[in-house]
Amino acid sequence: MLRLVKTCAIAAGVAALAVSATVVPATAQTKWNLPAAYPADNPHSVNLIAFAKDVGDATGGKLQITVHPAASLFKAPEIKRAVATGQAQAGEVLISLHENEDPLFGMDVIPFLATSYPAAKKLWLASKPAIEKKLASQGLMLLFAVPWGPQGIFAKKELNSVEDMKGLKFRAYNVGTSRIAELVGAQPVTIQAAELPQALATGVVNSFMTSGSTAYDSKAWETMTHFYDAQAWIPKNVTFVNKAAFDALDKPTQDAILKAAVVAEERGWKLNEEKAKWYLEQLQANKMKVLPVPPALKSGLEKIGEQLTADWSKKAGADGEAVIAAYKK
Repeated sequence: MLRLVKTCAIAAGVAALAVSATVVPATAQTKWNLPAAYPADNPHSVNLIAFAKDVGDATGGKLQITVHPAASLFKAPEIKRAVATGQAQAGEVLISLHENEDPLFGMDVIPFLATSYPAAKKLWLASKPAIEKKLASQGLMLLFAVPWGPQGIFAKKELNSVEDMKGLKFRAYNVGTSRIAELVGAQPVTIQAAELPQALATGVVNSFMTSGSTAYDSKAWETMTHFYDAQAWIPKNVTFVNKAAFDALDKPTQDAILKAAVVAEERGWKLNEEKAKWYLEQLQANKMKVLPVPPALKSGLEKIGEQLTADWSKKAGADGEAVIAAYKK
């Protein structure tokens, strides 16, 4: 009997502890993960880290966002889905990676449509409402967008026309770059930024189109000899959050995120525009030939651009045509 009483007393004590555990309020601090695909010292990652700090400071540490650069948490093509499914609360991706889902995501990599930062900003503002709507349908909320540098051509040999690109192992990272490779008779090889240094070192690719910053991160001068400053397009990274995770925050914390996002977008555009010239100087400093695009190569690329624009418009339909019309006003 005594043993039974003791057992009941212990059970009651455990139950009491369990009840008390349920009524203790959860910690006031919320922690978010933000996966990204580029090295920690890349301007995009630097901007994300500053954004996370701004949010932490504005909320008094109530919301702490940890940025995971260099595809250390999820690989680039996995980030968007990871955030949509709640595996991470926020993320940054090169939006054109997802052109297969919706042509609107590939608008900023249509060759020669927007080749300067002011034009790229105008194109972004024209396409932003449609992109926000698409992301919202996937459980995501757009925060901000930041551009890369203008895209040029890297090669291990001299290029004078598109015919000289025939047979090259051409790095592709989205629908547009794959199509360019096909149209010039090159072999497209899908390689994301984090994998590019190894692909160059092992000869998996011997030509590619990218920004000066990605080339710098990859030490392209160790394997490439020529850079042609085509300024073909200015792609963008977008940062978004899981809408359910955002909705779970209190209003002051939500406001802090939105305010920090506005600052991050402004800072990101300025930072990348300033750094674009510096990256090209670094390529030259490392003995790479930085050259204007030869006339025959330029005209060939422009013809490809016209074809890709027509292809894109056909895929994008009325929504795409409306955005292009708004951009060209």
